[in-house]
Amino acid sequence: MTIGIVGLLFVGLLGYGVYWAFFDMNRLPTGEYLTEESSPDGKYTLKAYVANGGATTSYTIRGELNFNQKNKKPKNVYWNNKEDGADIKWLDNETVIINGHSLDVPKDKFDFRNQ
Repeated sequence: MTIGIVGLLFVGLLGYGVYWAFFDMNRLPTGEYLTEESSPDGKYTLKAYVANGGATTSYTIRGELNFNQKNKKPKNVYWNNKEDGADIKWLDNETVIINGHSLDVPKDKFDFRNQ
């Protein structure tokens, strides 16, 4: 019984470590500022950054959601590779389209690694 619990704990910690090292959107590279667009009601601002991974990888776009009316930390909501520009359009106060990907903010995220 104890060996099973220790084994399960080890596998859980290993799984979290892999997620943290390779898939956690809070660990994305900052990149260079490209553009930003605010929601129609001014509650959110989506800022786009381009990250250059070097000669062996393509450019990626990182979208950061900023909360204008609350004292909250910005949240990464968009990460896509093989892009070097950001086309941001707000459909309404909580729906934004980034390079053709629709997100219902603040709950949705797009990460090409999960597609």
